[in-house]
Amino acid sequence: MKITNRTIEAMSGPTPGSSSKAKEVSDSEVTGLKVIFSAGSAQRKFFYFYYTIHGQRKKAKIGEFPAIGIQEARQQALEWRAAIDRGIDPMDQRDRVRQMPTFAQFAVDEYLPYAKQHKVSWDMDESKLRLHLLPKFGTRRLCDISTRDVQMYIAQIKASHSPATANRHLALLSKMFKMAMNWERIDCNPCVGVAKFREPQGRTETLSPDDLQKMLKAMEGEANVQAVAALKLLLLTGTRREEALQARWEDIDLDKALWFLPKTKNGKTRHVMLNSEAVELLRGHLRLPGIPWVFPGRDPARPLNNPRKAFTRILNAAGLPYLRVHSLRHLFASYAVSSGVSLFQVQHLLGHASPSTTQRYAHLANDVLRQASASVSSIFSQAKPVASGDSGSQV
Repeated sequence: MKITNRTIEAMSGPTPGSSSKAKEVSDSEVTGLKVIFSAGSAQRKFFYFYYTIHGQRKKAKIGEFPAIGIQEARQQALEWRAAIDRGIDPMDQRDRVRQMPTFAQFAVDEYLPYAKQHKVSWDMDESKLRLHLLPKFGTRRLCDISTRDVQMYIAQIKASHSPATANRHLALLSKMFKMAMNWERIDCNPCVGVAKFREPQGRTETLSPDDLQKMLKAMEGEANVQAVAALKLLLLTGTRREEALQARWEDIDLDKALWFLPKTKNGKTRHVMLNSEAVELLRGHLRLPGIPWVFPGRDPARPLNNPRKAFTRILNAAGLPYLRVHSLRHLFASYAVSSGVSLFQVQHLLGHASPSTTQRYAHLANDVLRQASASVSSIFSQAKPVASGDSGSQV
């Protein structure tokens, strides 16, 4: 029959004492849609959708009347019918949604274990999740996080931190949702189409020769000799902080002036060419028997954790403005470019995976390029033939 809300209200289930436990009425408008009337005093009424897929007959519960009306039940039944025509089982879809993990469950149980095995910088992902993403999205199901939610979130991070930080958060979210898609947790990535923010040019701190001399002199008065040696090595090699702090004697060949880095930020190994000052520094540095670390911490079994406090004392003693420990890497690059080293060479000295990262130092090469251009100009001038009017004779 053509079911209406009024007919459902008027109809009832089997009478008390009847052998039937329920009564069902099929809708003539949508094939497979039925109303089931339960027996007993409660007289509850439910919508069900009956269908056949892959040779199996199944039924799916839509909901209870009157919380759901006939029009809503028909709409749901038609959506499921369309899915069946595409070979998708509505019950499988429903079970998938019911089993959908929350963002926190996916992050802790699936993403982080994977990241720990495949990413060198997994601890940075863990920090972003713990401090920001889990408090924001933790209790929500993966499928319930929309593109608008992502856009609003990174806008907040941009306002509280920086465009670059917001872009890193967007990259992490996109990676997580892409993995969730590959693992058939969700059907789409809500980060697709979310534009990155324009990032300002990276900082390229530099110190004048006088300021550098002040800093080196202040290092002589610093009590933490391990920190001082580590800071000097950073300045002399341009390596990253953790690469220097995790340095082991077994990876350093002073005779060949080579330092092997078994693990870098991009996950690759590389060799650092040690200049004469770096070799002299390491030859004169105290090597503790049985300790693998070049710069051991207070507990010699562990490497030095962070020379930040010692660096702050050095800068204050030298009367210099605040610099990050990472600034020593920029100083190395700045001095190299200013000395005429090409950006291609600086890229390999710093271990940059992409030449675009090294481009931040391009402006420092202007003077070197101007000198090179001037040398060409000088050669050109000397090679020009002398014009007849320049001989001093009058015609």
